[in-house]
Amino acid sequence: MAERKKRVSQIQDVPPAEAPRNYSPRGIAGLLAPVLRPAFKRRAPAAAALLADWPQLAGPELSARAAPVKFAGGTLTLACTGPTAMELQLVSPQIIARLNLALGHNMIERLRFVQQAPGVSAPKPRAAAMAPVAPPADLPEGPLGEALAKLYQGIQTRR
Repeated sequence: MAERKKRVSQIQDVPPAEAPRNYSPRGIAGLLAPVLRPAFKRRAPAAAALLADWPQLAGPELSARAAPVKFAGGTLTLACTGPTAMELQLVSPQIIARLNLALGHNMIERLRFVQQAPGVSAPKPRAAAMAPVAPPADLPEGPLGEALAKLYQGIQTRR
């Protein structure tokens, strides 16, 4: 009986098998978020939650029109376009009340707006619209050469 308990306890002490690792490329945000999130939560947990969970806290309409830039001293700075800032200033008491309710305490006292389009970037030119670039002639034959030619064309079209 004692041997059986010993074997059972040894089996329970065995660590579970490690999940297979994924070595595919990932964005820098995906790599830094697990490392930085605990540090931000220790320093300013509510501010970290506000900036990290903005789309859920603000709702789809507000998060599409404004993005949080900074939170300090009870003032939340939002980036938005000029006309949107004017419109949001009129409803800022309702926005403050909704955000404070979602956060669980009165953390935000006032809103500040900076004129900057949230999430808007210049349109990228399409690769199909650009003239194809001829790959170098000294590439090897076969699938490796085809892959290198595609890589070369991709690099040249991004310049």
